[in-house]
Amino acid sequence: MVDRYGRDIYYLRLSVTDRCNLRCRYCMPADGICKKSHLEMLTEDEMITAVQAAASLGIRKLRLTGGEPLVKKNILSICERSAAIEGINEVCVTTNGTLLPQLAKDLRAAGVDRLNISLDTLNPDKYAYITRIGTLDQAIRGIESALEAGFDRLKINAVLIGGFNDDEIAALAELSRRYPADVRFIELMPMTENEEFGQQAYVPGSAVLAALPELTQTEQNDGVAKLYRLPDALGNIGLISAVSSHFCAACNRIRLTADGKLKPCLHSAQEYSIKGLDYAGMCKAMERVIQAKPACHAPLSAAERSNAGRNMNQIGG
Repeated sequence: MVDRYGRDIYYLRLSVTDRCNLRCRYCMPADGICKKSHLEMLTEDEMITAVQAAASLGIRKLRLTGGEPLVKKNILSICERSAAIEGINEVCVTTNGTLLPQLAKDLRAAGVDRLNISLDTLNPDKYAYITRIGTLDQAIRGIESALEAGFDRLKINAVLIGGFNDDEIAALAELSRRYPADVRFIELMPMTENEEFGQQAYVPGSAVLAALPELTQTEQNDGVAKLYRLPDALGNIGLISAVSSHFCAACNRIRLTADGKLKPCLHSAQEYSIKGLDYAGMCKAMERVIQAKPACHAPLSAAERSNAGRNMNQIGG
């Protein structure tokens, strides 16, 4: 479906839960979430109906996110049913990777095409700090389990944070030589409650180019990352500059939160509820949200916070 600015909207990011087994400082509060009643959240059947409605409007790519989607007890069923929907050509999952040793093979068997794994540091102490309760070894085992399960288009996502991991750019980039995986550096976004990150934390993606002068630009795909490559690397280096150089003109997605709110833009407070709607009602709501997509979100910087109205775990990373 084409929005009012001529953009082909073919990508749905569906958050299956706002819960997580980590507490990353840029994503959620230290004490976790205020748990909602099950009655307030989308059921599995409602999620599948939503994906069917989206597919009928031209959505071809589905990403399952959270929170941490792999803590969802019925995640394999959601994946399998989503992959079977006519029109859905690609099912992806974004995960912190810590549960992949147990689930990677089953996810592959359930029809998941691709995994994105979050990894912001290769220092065990810093990993424990940024996640509050995680261990680096769990995340590394998750990456290796995904590769062993046959996920051959793996992406490793690192949020670039000045004063935290900007001294690890080279080390993180080396993962594209160590593994057949793309390493993508994502600019830190000033979400609602990220008060502990000061001005110095907001490092532009260009810092990666400065740290890695040997990078050469490579063939671009239809994603939001600008792609580069290290000599002799197995994968690409991607730069996602959502703050310093937004990609709104090429935005191709809508978002659906775990509590049933459609968002036309990550950084907008505008939401449309589909909880309790039938298939026809969901189709109408999705048509409305696609046509409500703004031309561009408001400016973002350390001083200009997102208008999202939620933490990242409540929207879907």
